[in-house]
Amino acid sequence: MSDGVSADRARLRRLLGDPSTSWLVDRVRRRLEREQPLTGPVSLSGPTEGQRTAVERLLGRSPGSGRSLTVRLEDVDALLRRSGVSPNGLASAVTALTGPVVSLDRAKEADARAWEEAYLPLIALADEIPALDSWTGRMRGDGLLRRLVGTPDAAHALLGQVATVLRGLPVDPPVSLPAFAARFLGAAHALDDDTPLATVTLAGVRALTGFPDGAGAEWRREAWASAGLLRDELSSTVLTLNLRGTPALDWAADAGEPYVLTLRQLIRNPPGISAPSIRICENPTVIAAAADVHGADSAPLICLQGQPSVAAVTLLRQLHQGGTTLYYHGDFDWGGLRIASALLRRVPWLPWRYTTADYRAAALPHRGGPPLTGRPAEAPWDPRLPDALEELGVRIEEETVLDALLSDLA
Repeated sequence: MSDGVSADRARLRRLLGDPSTSWLVDRVRRRLEREQPLTGPVSLSGPTEGQRTAVERLLGRSPGSGRSLTVRLEDVDALLRRSGVSPNGLASAVTALTGPVVSLDRAKEADARAWEEAYLPLIALADEIPALDSWTGRMRGDGLLRRLVGTPDAAHALLGQVATVLRGLPVDPPVSLPAFAARFLGAAHALDDDTPLATVTLAGVRALTGFPDGAGAEWRREAWASAGLLRDELSSTVLTLNLRGTPALDWAADAGEPYVLTLRQLIRNPPGISAPSIRICENPTVIAAAADVHGADSAPLICLQGQPSVAAVTLLRQLHQGGTTLYYHGDFDWGGLRIASALLRRVPWLPWRYTTADYRAAALPHRGGPPLTGRPAEAPWDPRLPDALEELGVRIEEETVLDALLSDLA
């Protein structure tokens, strides 16, 4: 660089590089970013004495003593050109001081293109696995990825890992989540809770398996397990009555006592249960009452205890694959319909006193019962059922129809 250019740079820093003129440089740079002309006045309210002095030094005249400080940009441009401090004018001077200027519109377009490219791993995955198409669309529109990782490059890398995991799912038989992460991602703790990778991957798992919304450690454990990834094998359980097929089940059935099966037992030593049909209920009250009233004479019964656990789904799938017909009953309310629908997406079943006709018969004598609340849900096994619930507006819990259920179990 020549001495003349160095001198110009030094003069430029004295004129516009002082903190007292930074407001003016910032205004000019914003105009350049927006591709606006560098003409007309710019004003600063409540200027300090130092800011007034800096403008006076720049323009070679007093800027006045009003409540604001006003500078015409064309005057600064002409001065810089005429003095030789910046022969190409104000735009060149600000660029020299602050670095290259990128148009905000072009920057936005480039950012939008970069984000579109960031989602390519997920788009390719949805082409391979159509069940993920809707989730992919939601991911591109809800801004979650921007909040989690911030940049398109980071998002592209993360989604590449997510796609790698989801291509390996579901796993059957189930495996340890850390072992799976080590195999597919090279790190046993890659899918630990509260990391961006785990958050996005778990959302994809739910889209893949239809696992319902929820929160908390137990819900996350069951959501992972819905795709065959186990945080542990003992926490997921299913409550049963009078099933047979292992020494422990046979002993409990002889005593007419409820028995809890763990996921570990179901995976490592699947019970050899042989039954033409088995009924399923939503609430443990039904199993307790069946054990109290019928004991060892009760028909076999399985209880979900709310949302179907992975242990429950595993057991029911084993039964279905063995030729057992499954019959389901749950609460007649929106939550009950969602639980039943979630189970039906994973295991075939037929309704057990769980149709429109059954609801009407139970609701009419209890019109003063607890009111139906919450967001409506569908009932794929009986599409007319939601309309009946909205019409009558009464919640009918399993306890309300317990006598009828018990009569079927005799």
